[in-house]
Amino acid sequence: MNTSAAWKQVYILLLSSILGALFIVSTCTVTFAAPSLATGKKEAPMKLISPAFEHGRPIPSQYTCDGANHHPPLTISHVPSEAQSLALVVEDPDAPTKVFTHWLIYNLPPSTQHILEQKAPLGGTDGVNDFGTRGYKGPCPPSGVHHYVFRLFALDTRLALPEGMKKEDVLAKLKGHVLATAELVGTYTRR
Repeated sequence: MNTSAAWKQVYILLLSSILGALFIVSTCTVTFAAPSLATGKKEAPMKLISPAFEHGRPIPSQYTCDGANHHPPLTISHVPSEAQSLALVVEDPDAPTKVFTHWLIYNLPPSTQHILEQKAPLGGTDGVNDFGTRGYKGPCPPSGVHHYVFRLFALDTRLALPEGMKKEDVLAKLKGHVLATAELVGTYTRR
């Protein structure tokens, strides 16, 4: 056998070994992935919606300073099963001086599915908004279109915080405890 033929055989054996190894690896990958797909239960992402307005659309004036200033009704779904509490922050990132907090509530029961208009959520603890009061204060932008972000957090604990805390205190306390988040954005402009 000449040197060229010997190298050709080595090359074919090496190529066969590599292809065989790739086939085994790809088979193993499929074999290991398939059982988790067949038996694993993937939870749907947590959702926060409102029957009063759609995501990205205007908030009706009754939920603003130009109306009754009631918080809008909210519907919560797909909270992770291991959640121990929920926290809700409503902010205006378009405010002229800072991100302005309109509502802060924490330690809501994870079983909460509806927050009804005009009614305080059962079992939640009110924080202080940037108006310096507890509870909801609706949109009241000085000019232009503002976005209002309703952000819901599912937590693996109840926050050991008293009533009347500021957003910064609540956000610091929930670090490392967030299981899931959901967001609803509404807009408002005064005419």
